[in-house]
Amino acid sequence: MYLDSTKKKEIFEKYGKSETNTGSPESQIALFSYRISHLTEHLKSNHKDYNTERALKMLVGKRRRLLDYLIKNDIERYRSIIKELGIRK
Repeated sequence: MYLDSTKKKEIFEKYGKSETNTGSPESQIALFSYRISHLTEHLKSNHKDYNTERALKMLVGKRRRLLDYLIKNDIERYRSIIKELGIRK
């Protein structure tokens, strides 16, 4: 399995304020980015997997909405998470 509980804890500890803080936008964006990169690699070899393609589009939309939320509320947090994850708009 590509995403187990130890990997999740590691992501939440690095981008959230603690490993139990799973609700912060930064930690959710980091988790979505990890899942998006995994699904993108999967689709490179399985280009006819339309269910995964749909799931990928939904994840990208969720991440975009969270990033828009951060822009409205705290631009500095937005800039820092974009820089850390290497996301481009």
